[in-house]
Amino acid sequence: MPQQENPVTRKQKLLGWIESRTGMNLILRVSLDEPIPGGARWAYVFGSGLLFIFISQVITGICLALYYVPSAQNAHVTVAYITKRVAAGEFLRSLHVYGASAMIIVLALHFLQTFLWGAYKGRRELLWAAGGVLAILVLAMGFTGYLLPWDQKAYFATAVATNIVSTIPVFGSWMAHLMRGGDTIGTLTLSRFYLMHVIILPALLFAFVAVHIYLFRKAGAAGPIKEDPVEPKLPPESFYPKQVILDLIFSMLLVSGLGFLSYFHPVTLGPRANPASTTFIARPEWYYLPIFEWLKFWEGPATVFGVVIFPALVALLFFLLPFLDRKLERRPWRRPIPLLAVSILFGGLLYLGYLSHYQDMQNPIIRNQLMQQAAQEKAYTRTPFQPFVQSPGSINLLAPATFNPTVAKGKALFQQNGCSGCHGDRGRGAVGPSLVGIGKKYSQDALLALIHKPSAAIRKAGMPGAPDLPIPEVKDLVAYLNALGTPEENVQPAMSALTSSAANTQTPPAGGAVPLTLAVAARPVSSSAGGAAAALIAQGRQLFQAHTCATCHGATAQGTTIAPPLAGIGHYFSKGTFSSLIHHPNTQMTAKGMPPAPLSLKETSALWTYLNSMPAPAQRQPGVPAVVIFKNTETALARQASSAPASSSAAAISTQQHVAASRPQPREVAASAVNEPAGDIVAGRAIFQSHTCATCHGPTAQGTAIAPPLAGIGRYFSRKEFSSLIHHPNAQMTAKGMPPALLSDQQTENLWAYLNSMSVPAHNATGVPPVVIFKASSSKPSQPSTPSHAIVAARPESSGSAAAKSSATLALPKRKVMVNQSALNGPAAAGEQIFESHGCIACHGEGGVGTKLAIPLIGITRTVSHDKLITLIRHPDSRMKAGGMPTFGFDDTQLNDVVSYLATLKKSARGEATTITAAFKHTPHKLSPLEEAGKSVYFQQRCSTCHGNGGIEGTVAAPSLTATASELPPSMIEHLLLHPSQAMQSRGMPPIDLNKADMKALIAFVRSLRYNR
Repeated sequence: MPQQENPVTRKQKLLGWIESRTGMNLILRVSLDEPIPGGARWAYVFGSGLLFIFISQVITGICLALYYVPSAQNAHVTVAYITKRVAAGEFLRSLHVYGASAMIIVLALHFLQTFLWGAYKGRRELLWAAGGVLAILVLAMGFTGYLLPWDQKAYFATAVATNIVSTIPVFGSWMAHLMRGGDTIGTLTLSRFYLMHVIILPALLFAFVAVHIYLFRKAGAAGPIKEDPVEPKLPPESFYPKQVILDLIFSMLLVSGLGFLSYFHPVTLGPRANPASTTFIARPEWYYLPIFEWLKFWEGPATVFGVVIFPALVALLFFLLPFLDRKLERRPWRRPIPLLAVSILFGGLLYLGYLSHYQDMQNPIIRNQLMQQAAQEKAYTRTPFQPFVQSPGSINLLAPATFNPTVAKGKALFQQNGCSGCHGDRGRGAVGPSLVGIGKKYSQDALLALIHKPSAAIRKAGMPGAPDLPIPEVKDLVAYLNALGTPEENVQPAMSALTSSAANTQTPPAGGAVPLTLAVAARPVSSSAGGAAAALIAQGRQLFQAHTCATCHGATAQGTTIAPPLAGIGHYFSKGTFSSLIHHPNTQMTAKGMPPAPLSLKETSALWTYLNSMPAPAQRQPGVPAVVIFKNTETALARQASSAPASSSAAAISTQQHVAASRPQPREVAASAVNEPAGDIVAGRAIFQSHTCATCHGPTAQGTAIAPPLAGIGRYFSRKEFSSLIHHPNAQMTAKGMPPALLSDQQTENLWAYLNSMSVPAHNATGVPPVVIFKASSSKPSQPSTPSHAIVAARPESSGSAAAKSSATLALPKRKVMVNQSALNGPAAAGEQIFESHGCIACHGEGGVGTKLAIPLIGITRTVSHDKLITLIRHPDSRMKAGGMPTFGFDDTQLNDVVSYLATLKKSARGEATTITAAFKHTPHKLSPLEEAGKSVYFQQRCSTCHGNGGIEGTVAAPSLTATASELPPSMIEHLLLHPSQAMQSRGMPPIDLNKADMKALIAFVRSLRYNR
């Protein structure tokens, strides 16, 4: 019977067979028997730790690459699939992302240990250089991998980086074009970055790791600081086992830390990249933050030094360090110059990184935006993933959805009503919560009720509701909400159907007159032009949605309670005027929150085409403001001729009758008041506020510096004349910015009732009509000619009314600055209009007399040349910008007109300018640290846009804040900042939500503003 073979003998035979064919024992002996002078140390673990992280990055990267598709269409959705659907995909991706940061940290520690120990000395120059190349490759890996998720952060950070590369002289533009694969970032950019990240850079890393290890083994370990790097004196100790154990412990600590972070704090994924976003603030990863901050210090020609020369000089010194520091002395305190240089370099990097973060946190606007972006990333990461569906043998990236017309209409409503502005493009959540799965939480009836009339908590969170949306459309919207998170949501929004239905709901005015915009919309488009027009309309619709215009102007540009309608805009403006207004909003628009729109000419044309494809509102609904930026045109919309029936409460009637009886009236006004129906005062007040009349005429219609009082209007005009004037403003009113008010007869009646319920201002109790709303009259009072600053009453006077005749003229206060006694004409007149309409008067004062906010402009053409003035207006210098001077996009003609107007400015006869500072004198005092912090918050929150640079004088858009300290306690100021009153909101005041420290500082600064008579 054969003897059974011993297992030990079998194992030895197997190892012998492998050894005879591979030489494994020799490899292990060479690898593990490396002598270390002075023995093992914890200081030597960083090199092995780097190698361990690199191998783990390769493994996790391969796993991620199994699912990733490098294209602009699919990159983000595949990363989302990995994060949300793949088993342990979120953990795997977090390991990879955190591993990149860990590699940078361990690399820095390895470099510092090598430098402080002087381990680059003694025939180790090439070893140091190979390590430098590896460091550059590791940073390049981080840069190329940053774009691959294709979310907002990745896209815009890469855009900033490639733009920086383009500033390099000679080769910069070519390099940026090569990196992007064209002029813009897209699929070609992704594919090139992906190629670099997964093939080229890893191959180079493997090659240089091999070179680095070979050179290290060739030169040998340098040993402790006091050891001779060329001829070690200390007794050596083998690399195995002690140093191997230390390296393994360090590697296990690394993997444990990375695993802990990845499990308990996984990496987030932001929404898909939206290149049209104008609010996203790009910030690179933390290890590129010092470079990002460094580049802020260099502008213009000096950029070459900051971007190219200085970094190249630092890199050159890094590689030349072993050649410059050639002495064998390794103790760092005996090498002061290299130690100082490296300390400055590392200290500078740490300071720049901290400075970038500190500045972001100190700027409330940037801080809030970054916090909002982080919240959006977390919200998107939490939403479930649905668009992927499994199919045999493959994965369909976007499941083909069966077309559901109800869902398509609902999707159009979701986009056009501005829902996507808060809840994200597909309801995944952004500022507002995710709506995916909301149909499982609420029944259809509950959703209908919430959309029509949100609860108090939802309204407080910013949900406006849609009470005017018809029930069928609300049901369509609910159908789309129920489809969110399912393949059924992948339908094209039924924009055309919605637009046509909106057009069909327009009611033509009485008499069959069709508004111009409806006629244009109904006009058939030729087949040759239809494609181009449709493409422009589609692009315009995307711009309208991408820039969240619907949030203020309504889903179909029909207007809301906070912004005017834009549908059929061509009825009121030329294309050029429209372009000028959206690129350079006037004072009224800015005060209401309208930002400049950074659109190209082509994009502006597309938006213009889209807005004109929308049907204009045939009749204003209550609560919809008039278009404050509209000019008076000869082609006004047709009005309904029939009067609406009176429908007012007895209280309103009695109040109006009491007011009418309490003050003397001209006989014809009194007579007309008897026969004409009374209006609803409460409804009239709502119209006055919602149409932002208070912005110019004051919150109680008592008048302001820019518009006359309207309180007690029946004292001067009949109801019919009032209606005619507000619907068709005369030239004086139009020049002062009065738009046509497209109100129904009943709305006009309600507004009339409200204005007549207000008490007549004491300064206007003479019975003379308000200044701006005078109409030209053929009947002139029989008295000597009045000076140019006197206004002739326009009303025909009743015979026998001596009082009226004696007060036929009203001498207004003289203008603070007068031009030539003859009226301006030509370029100077056009320049005056530009000066006033663009808000120059708010800082430089009426007629350029100057205020505390800006210098006087009287006589400036005698000290500054015509060409220099044009240059300064077009490109303000640093001092002008620091004072708040914006950049205006005027063309050459407009610039010449403005300068022509400035040349006409002269001092008044008294030789002084009467401004608010003549009546009030500011009491200067040194601000406390808390007040200084509040001043910074004041400017960061852009309060100066309306209240002036110091909050002292105010502007035409908002009052001075100097009375706040004596009139309101801090608690009330805080309440008004968080919850502005209706009057404040009507003038454009938004709620300001700050943290406790910033709120306390802002209140302290506001209370520091005081005036003495």
